[in-house]
Amino acid sequence: MKKVFATLTVLAMLTFGSAAVMAQDEAAAPAAEAAVEQVDETAAPEAAEAEAVEAPAAEQKDNAVVALHKTLKTKFIEGGAGFMALTLITLIFGLALCIERIVYLSLSKTNTKVLLAKIEDALKKGGIDAALDVCRNTRGPVAAIFYQGLSRYHEGVDVVEKTVASYGGVQLGLLEKNLSWITLFIAIAPSLGFLGTIIGMIEAFDKIQQVGDISATVVAGGIKVALLTTLLGLIIAVVLQLFYNYILSLIEGLVNEMEDSSISLLDLVVEYDAAQKK
Repeated sequence: MKKVFATLTVLAMLTFGSAAVMAQDEAAAPAAEAAVEQVDETAAPEAAEAEAVEAPAAEQKDNAVVALHKTLKTKFIEGGAGFMALTLITLIFGLALCIERIVYLSLSKTNTKVLLAKIEDALKKGGIDAALDVCRNTRGPVAAIFYQGLSRYHEGVDVVEKTVASYGGVQLGLLEKNLSWITLFIAIAPSLGFLGTIIGMIEAFDKIQQVGDISATVVAGGIKVALLTTLLGLIIAVVLQLFYNYILSLIEGLVNEMEDSSISLLDLVVEYDAAQKK
């Protein structure tokens, strides 16, 4: 009987405990929901304030871009659409030639150490014909010079040396192609700007002559045209000059590689020729 009573007591305690826990959970749930709602209510104004701060910043950027575009358009028209457009054409053609040269020179770069190692290995294993195949399958002016030199090997080492030197000049001419046109546009752009300056000043003096009096409003239009055309011409000349100097630096690097690798190639040919004579 005592065991039954003890068992009933334990069951009653467990039932009461689970009910108490459930009651506590039910009581805590509304409090948690209220806390979440309070957090949401607190965070909502902050998020709204953040969005309000970001929105004006984005609008300011858009407005700045639009204002810059309008300003450039206005100044272009004020400077005289004819001369301004003509000066911009020099920029377009000059940049096109600069980009073409940069792409061509970038593709002309060759890892000369790897190429010389391949040629040396080919000479040891397959002779001149194998070395010619290596040069034929390699892109760039250095490989072209090597191919022309090795193709004259049967005429003697001296002929190979002369061929390498002569064809090096040919490749240098290909590297410097269209540079004269770039320098022409560099010179033409500010010249057109100065021409617009002269025309603007002539217009200003014509207005002074017609009015018969010197005033700021009469002279301002012609001087504005003069300054704007000159400014655009100088900016274009500076931009093209930077590209031109960069192209010259690329050509100088390629020429140095061509000269160094040509000397190494001649050394390989002399060693191969000495080995063949043995």
